[in-house]
Amino acid sequence: MIEQETLNLLEWQRLSEHLATFASTKLGAIASRNLTIPSTLTESQYLLEQTKEVCELEADINCNWSFTQIYDVGECLERAHIGGMLQGEELLNLATTVAGVRKLRRIIEDQEGIITLKELVSNVKTFPELEKEIHYCIDDRGEITEKASPQLAGIRQKLKSLRTKIQQTLQSIIQRQSNALQEGVITQRGDRFVLSVKAGCSGLVNGIVHDTSSTGSTLYIEPRAIINLGNQLQTSRNQEKREEEKILRQLSEKVAENWVELEQLLAVATALDLATAKARYSIWLEGYAPEFVDFAQGENIFLKQLKHPLLVWQEKKEQGNSVIPIDIFIDSQTRVVAITGPNTGGKTVTLKTLGIVALMAKVGLFIPTQQSPRLPWFKTVLADIGDEQSLEQSLSTFSGHIRRIIRILEQIKSGNSLVLLDEVGAGTDPSEGTAIAIAILKNLAENNLLTIATTHYDELKSLKYSDDRFENASVEFNDVSLQPTYKLLWGIPGRSNAITIAQRLGLPLEVVESAQELVGGFSEDVNDLISALENERREQENKHQQAQELLTKTEQFYQQVETKATSLQARERDLKKEQEEVVQKMLLDAKSQIAQVIKELQKKGDPTAQNAHQATQTLTKIGDRFLTPIQQTKPKNIYKPQVGERIRILSVGQTAEVLDVDEGGEKVNARFGFMKMVVPFTDIESLDGKRWEKEETNPVKTTPKAYKSKPSASNNTSVPKSTVTVRTSSNTVDIRGKRVHIAEPILEKAIDNVIEMGTLWIIHGKGTGSLRKGVHEILDTHPQISRYELAPQNEGGAGVTIVYLK
Repeated sequence: MIEQETLNLLEWQRLSEHLATFASTKLGAIASRNLTIPSTLTESQYLLEQTKEVCELEADINCNWSFTQIYDVGECLERAHIGGMLQGEELLNLATTVAGVRKLRRIIEDQEGIITLKELVSNVKTFPELEKEIHYCIDDRGEITEKASPQLAGIRQKLKSLRTKIQQTLQSIIQRQSNALQEGVITQRGDRFVLSVKAGCSGLVNGIVHDTSSTGSTLYIEPRAIINLGNQLQTSRNQEKREEEKILRQLSEKVAENWVELEQLLAVATALDLATAKARYSIWLEGYAPEFVDFAQGENIFLKQLKHPLLVWQEKKEQGNSVIPIDIFIDSQTRVVAITGPNTGGKTVTLKTLGIVALMAKVGLFIPTQQSPRLPWFKTVLADIGDEQSLEQSLSTFSGHIRRIIRILEQIKSGNSLVLLDEVGAGTDPSEGTAIAIAILKNLAENNLLTIATTHYDELKSLKYSDDRFENASVEFNDVSLQPTYKLLWGIPGRSNAITIAQRLGLPLEVVESAQELVGGFSEDVNDLISALENERREQENKHQQAQELLTKTEQFYQQVETKATSLQARERDLKKEQEEVVQKMLLDAKSQIAQVIKELQKKGDPTAQNAHQATQTLTKIGDRFLTPIQQTKPKNIYKPQVGERIRILSVGQTAEVLDVDEGGEKVNARFGFMKMVVPFTDIESLDGKRWEKEETNPVKTTPKAYKSKPSASNNTSVPKSTVTVRTSSNTVDIRGKRVHIAEPILEKAIDNVIEMGTLWIIHGKGTGSLRKGVHEILDTHPQISRYELAPQNEGGAGVTIVYLK
């Protein structure tokens, strides 16, 4: 009872209606409007994984994830199950739905890393034989085809022949009795063919009158010559109808035989559409997947720039005001948060926001925050928000609140609940209301995981200073504009603004001064202290914002410098390579000329040939001074990350602090913000642009060899380059899950590293084939590639490409 009341108070049904607009099928929309809130953490994590995986499918433009061929055939299945006969259009929709689910299952099975969705469709049967039989018997218009049975084909052929005879007979009458007819056309009344005969000429056309015009001037007569043919036609039509019903009943019986499996197929299609609606709604909200934390065991709640999803809808869909986000950070020791501040300042909206996003996380929806949200999995969310006054039940405001709080206290026996209390203790004498509010909150601090309460009572603000389980928060108020800013301030209690507002609004000065005297100086001092704290907080926020802007500009400048440095290095390498090519060409030309001289001298037997050979060796030494020695391996890069160093994580574009270095595993444990993650050496760089590269052993330096005379034609055979066709970790690169433009520099690096091995194994996976196609296009134009081929089936088949280098 209280849980359903909470859903109503939090306007959960409105959110469900918004979610339903993102569903593609009628069943998906119904499921969205009737979301079942999970009762276990495992179930919520499972639903959340489904949403994440559908987001991956939605991001893949080649995936073609669509529900256009899936219909709501639940009623048809129920009717077939109890012996009813399905119509042709219903059977056609069933066959199309079966084919649509088969297509979705194939998409899921072709993807890598889609675990929960594969589990969902693993046992689905799609009955291709039944689908084929339905399409064989039913055409695209939902009508039964002649090939459905020989009997039906014969009946329809007979019908066609009878219609032809009737048409011919009537045309003959029209030609003979054209003067007796109003129009020379054949028409129908009911199932009978008739002619429109003038009333005064009815004797010229003998037959049965089936109808008369409104004026009585025209009689619609079925000529006697076609009455027998018409009777035969009607008999054949009845036979056709019975045969069609026989075919439809046979197909319906086959549907009924597989009723259980088809119901399961429809349930899976609904679950997939619901997960897709959640993913699309989450993307539309610009949300992040929540991370469930163990609040009771010391993990904090962190929700940065949190927005209420219903307010986001108003802003985007209904031209509402811009949503002002709030930051929520609750220490794990806190059990009760007391939010104070003026009315209309956003206290109740804060309660509703936290309550509704806790429910969103439970059903597998992303949360509209700026960063990955971290919050506990609450077994129940219970709320007392709004006025419970009831004239029918003789309940005052105070009585209504207390009755609901009693139900909440009875419900929190598990202790793992989120309790939201609006204006706790209000509606009665302030002194007694304060005492009741303190007692209720202390009880909840003792027996519940987390309680958020709004209040105007000053005594509740002081609980923080005597009990570590309590925390203060307040909504900000602008004294100048006399308007709330809707910002939530943590650690600072709200101050009273009633007298200030009254004075600004024009209350007589003597009345204001009298009110201040009645309040007392101590209260004024407290308000001044709170105001000073708020000003200090604003100053710190401004400094923080300036520091963030400076950091952003610094990072942009660093990226620009790095890009220019990389461009200059590439230009330097190109110039050096061009110079070496020019010198190499000159040396080769010179050696070729001297070789010709040596060859001629050797033929003549001239003793000066020895001198020519020595000249060749001298020329080779000169070439060595111009040419840069070719290294078989890249120079060692001595950069390694150190504990405490600030590094940049390339894959996410964030700077982080190194907490631990695992040199053996070639990875570091790094922290940025509140997140910790393990990152490989290859995904990091120092802030000055240095990157780690795996050290190669035994670099071999080669220089151009001394020229030897060209061998004879009989010995001039080419020796192929030695290649390693054995797959090892050194000549294998895994680029699964990466885009083509990201994979290209990885392939370039891998090719350079295995240039002497001669063979490279590229693991790109099967998937849709777009990554494999992109890799092959890169290999087709690469100057160092001799050829490539797909790996044998036992080595990965179409998911692996073997590359042979020149």
